[in-house]
Order: sequence, then structure tokens, then C-alpha cells
Amino acid sequence: MQNADSSARVAATLQTTPLIDGHNDLPWMARKQAFYDFDAVDIAQPRPELNTDIARLRAGGVGGQFWSVYVPSRLAGYDAVSATLEQIDCVHAMVRRYADTFGLATTAEEVERVFASGRIASLMGMEGGHSINNSMATLRTMYSLGARYMTLTHNDNNDWADSATDEPRRGGLSPFGVEVVREMNRLGMLVDLSHVSADTMRDGLRATEAPVIFSHSSARAVVDIPRNVPDDVLASLPANGGVCMVTFVPEFVAPACGAWMLAAQAAAREEGLDPHDLSAYFAFTEKWQAQNPKPAATIADVVAHVEHVREVAGIDHVGLGGDYDGTDSFPVGMEDVSGYPRLLAALVDRGWSDDDIAKLAGRNVLRTLRGAEDVARDLQQRLAPSLARCAPDGEVLSSSSAASS
Repeated sequence: MQNADSSARVAATLQTTPLIDGHNDLPWMARKQAFYDFDAVDIAQPRPELNTDIARLRAGGVGGQFWSVYVPSRLAGYDAVSATLEQIDCVHAMVRRYADTFGLATTAEEVERVFASGRIASLMGMEGGHSINNSMATLRTMYSLGARYMTLTHNDNNDWADSATDEPRRGGLSPFGVEVVREMNRLGMLVDLSHVSADTMRDGLRATEAPVIFSHSSARAVVDIPRNVPDDVLASLPANGGVCMVTFVPEFVAPACGAWMLAAQAAAREEGLDPHDLSAYFAFTEKWQAQNPKPAATIADVVAHVEHVREVAGIDHVGLGGDYDGTDSFPVGMEDVSGYPRLLAALVDRGWSDDDIAKLAGRNVLRTLRGAEDVARDLQQRLAPSLARCAPDGEVLSSSSAASS
């Protein structure tokens, strides 16, 4: 039972501070369900098969959303680029169609302007470096179309960065991967270190001149799985200025759910399935759960991660990244995008101040975005666009090699 005073305080805070979530996969669900036909998937109407629709976004107090323009890492090369462009087009189409609800935002100032107009600021983030096909020009084009973060990997390694859920190949970032981070800094695109290996996290933090984000990751000290962030990395965020946006995925936040996930992945592999193929894996686990029920996660599990990140990194370096419409279940009480106020009220009940809640909800990520913009303005005065090219081993091709290839 929520404390009425805590709920009222949260509601008042969200009137003046945009709640900005780091990761929502609605565009991919729109692709899967109707190939982006918003007549068929009209989010102005209740969509019980989804975690997201306009009414529930409003009920959740959402003031800004990074829409994930995800494509699976099984897509490669030009197929990945084309599918990412389709995802970006989906967000633009959604913002146009529901212009009374959404407004496109590409800067911190635009986020605040859209929020002040009573709409939900809509930003975009690419989920995986495979989306650029090892091309700096493609990276710049995605930025010009509105993408404001890129997760360096998804579930699989790419040619220049190791994923958290694949066998290490580069030992973190390759030299070309370092160049990608530097070009992202020059553009003002946030470096997202969710999904990457711990060594890639550390290399990314060493390579970047701008604040980073973890768009949807939780704390490894609370649930020890590769997708979560180790304490030494969290402890480095104050010096960097970045933010860890705690996710709500049960397998990442509840210890019992994490153990269930590892067992489910092992069972899938025994059936010859790759857990990285999310469509096949979720279809498998839907049946496997009949004999092996998934434990329930709770708001208290999410609170434990938020408070751990605060304890290790500090109140200025924690945010929220739900991953709605990106997985098959969510904690009890947070089953969809209407649930944010319940989480925030639970934190108020534990002694969080209104200022603390405002930082968690959106002020921290706005500061991080501004930091990336400030670094980009400086770098663009000094550096030309990168012409680096990726060798098969993740090294940077020399000029002579590039000319002859």
C-alpha cells in the first residue's frame, strides 16, 4: 500500500522534472506486430499486449523517453544498417502521428522545451554497434537523423568490442572501437555501456572524454550476472560524470530470477537453441516455464539496485532505464510504463528527498547529455570527422591499407 503523502510528493516532482527513461523497445514491437503500421498498432488506444501506450505513459509520469532503435545482432552489414534506418523512421513517424503527445528531442534544451509544452520528449538510442557496419560515415548519418546514444554492443561481440554475453575476443575495445568512442564524443552522441563486457566498460571509460550512460543495467554486486555493472565501474562514474540507469528486467534485478535465467539458458542450449536469438529463446522459455515457473520480482528488488548504485556511485549518477517492451515480464507493481510513480514513492518512503527523486528521474541524465554536448562543441573546434576504417582484427586500417582495399 503506497503512502499517500509519498505518492503526492512524487506527483509534484514529476510536474516540474521530466522523468526520462533510458530504454524502451516499442519501435521493435511495432515492427514485429505490424511492420510500423500505427493504424494496426494504435498506441492512442489501450494496448494490453504491450507494456507501452499513451495512456499508461501519462499515468507513469513519463516526461522523456529514449526510444531504442534496436535491431538484433544476427543482422549484419547493410541489413543491420537498413533495419536501423527503418527503426529511426518509425520513431519519426510515431512522433508525427501523435504530435499532441510526443515531440522529437535531440538536445537537453529540446527535452526541457518539449516537456514544458506538456508532451513527452522523444529521443533515440541505437542498441548495438553492429548498426553502423563499422562505418564512421554511417555513425554520423545516424546522429544526423536523431540518434543520441549508441550501445557499443548488443548480445554478441562485434568486430571492435566485446559483449557481456559472448566469449571475449578483443579483451574489451579494439583500437577501432576506441576511435568509435572518440567520434561519438566529437558528435555529441552518448556512449552507452549497457550490454558490453566489464573490460569494454573499463576501456570505454578510459577512451571517452564525455560522460557515458548505462541505458538499462543494474548492479552486479546485487545480482551477479554479466549484464550488470561491477562496483569498480560504478565507482568510476563520479569522475566521468555519467549515469547508470537501473533497469527493471526481473532476471537482472532479482537474485532468484537471475538463477532461473541461467538455468533456462542452459536448457535452451541443450535443445540446440541460441539464447541470443531472443525470439526463439522467449518462445522456448514460454513453454519451459510450465514446468519451471519464473520467480516473481518486486519493487523492493529494483529499490535494492537503485540504492546500491547510489551508495557506490553517488546520487548524481543513478537513473532509470526500464527496458519496457524489451522482455517478457516485469516486477510486480511495475508491469508496464505506468509503474514509475510506485517505485519513486517506495524510495520516498525510505527517506529519499524530493531533490533526490528529481535527480534520479531525469536531472542526472539531462546533466550527462549536456556534458556530452559541451565536449562535442569543444572537439568540433579541434578535430575533423574521423576517416578511420576497421580492419578484420579490429585494428585501424592504415592510410596505405585503406587506399589499397
